[in-house]
Amino acid sequence: MIEILTPAEVDKARATGALVGTILQTLRERTRVGTNLLEIDRWAKQMIEDAGADSCYVDYAPSFGRGPFGHHICTAVNDAVLHGLPHDRALVDGDLLTLDLAVSLDGIAADAAVSFVVGTPRAEDLALIDATERALAAGIAAAGPGARIGDLSHAIGTVLESAGYPVNVEFGGHGIGSTMHQDPHVSNTGRAGRGYTLRPGLLLALEPWVMADTDVLVTDADGWTLRSATGARTAHTEHTIAITEDGAEVLTLPR
Repeated sequence: MIEILTPAEVDKARATGALVGTILQTLRERTRVGTNLLEIDRWAKQMIEDAGADSCYVDYAPSFGRGPFGHHICTAVNDAVLHGLPHDRALVDGDLLTLDLAVSLDGIAADAAVSFVVGTPRAEDLALIDATERALAAGIAAAGPGARIGDLSHAIGTVLESAGYPVNVEFGGHGIGSTMHQDPHVSNTGRAGRGYTLRPGLLLALEPWVMADTDVLVTDADGWTLRSATGARTAHTEHTIAITEDGAEVLTLPR
C-alpha cells in the first residue's frame, strides 16, 4: 500500500521529523571516544519517552531480522552499515559510527540516519560519508510532484557510482507514514522515468548507503547487524521528505 497523507497528517509529520532530527543531533554532540553503544541507546530511549513519542524499533520484527529488535536506535560501527544492534562496546578513536533512528509521534513516523567519525577521522571515511550526503541531496533535488521513483534512484546512484562505490540494491529507501516501512521501495540506483509517480502527501525516507569496496552484505551473529562482506568501512545517510505541491520538503532536520 502506498499511503498519501492529508495536509493535517503532513503537519504531524513535520513535528515527528523535527524530533528525529533533534535527537540525532543531540546524540551526535554527546558521543565521543569512550561512549558505549548501550549508553547511546539509553539516551535515545529517554529523549523519545520525554517527547511522548514511541520507538519504531523496539517491537520491530521483520522477516530479515532475529526479532524483536529490542532497542531504540541502530548503532552501526565501521564495517557495520545497517540495522546495527546496540551492544556493550565503547567507541574508540577513529570509529565510523552510523546512528539510524525512527520514531512515531501522534500516529506518524519519521526516519533518519547520520554517519560521523568519533575522534580522529580518516580521509577515506570522510569521502564515504560525503558520497552518501551528496547522493541524498541529489535524490531530494530530483523529488517533487510528477517525478518518478526511478528519477530519485537514478540521481542517488549516479553520485554513488561516480564516487567509485558499488551499490547494493537489497535495501534502500521506502515510503513512510502511519507505519515505518511502506511502499514504494526506493532503490539506491535505477533508471530515470520509471516507477511510481510522486504525489503531494507522499512521505519517503531516502537513505543512500555504501560499503567501500563491495556490494555484498553479511549478517552478524546477533541476527540483525548487516556488515560489508569484506570488512570494508561503510556510511549511511537518511532523511524523511514530504512531497508537496512545490517540491520536496526535508522533515528530519533538527529544530
